[in-house]
Amino acid sequence: MLFHITYAFAPERRNEAQERFKATGAPPPAGVTMVGRWHCVQGQRGFLVAESADAEAIAKWIQEWTDLLSFEVTPVLTDEQITRVIG
Repeated sequence: MLFHITYAFAPERRNEAQERFKATGAPPPAGVTMVGRWHCVQGQRGFLVAESADAEAIAKWIQEWTDLLSFEVTPVLTDEQITRVIG
């Protein structure tokens, strides 16, 4: 299953969030494959697409960052998948 994950942080948390990202790279855990990650140019938000059969693994991954970032997680379908849904 694919997940579209949007993240955002408040300006006062910018430096702390950037330092943690530079130190860790925010890699996905076992069971999650990151398809891609994009950062908005103003620097306070971005989004990624991840693939996993385990929503719990996605939740554990973002839990590591909820002290600094807020998230919106949306399961999404590819064109092929939605075509099967709509017939």
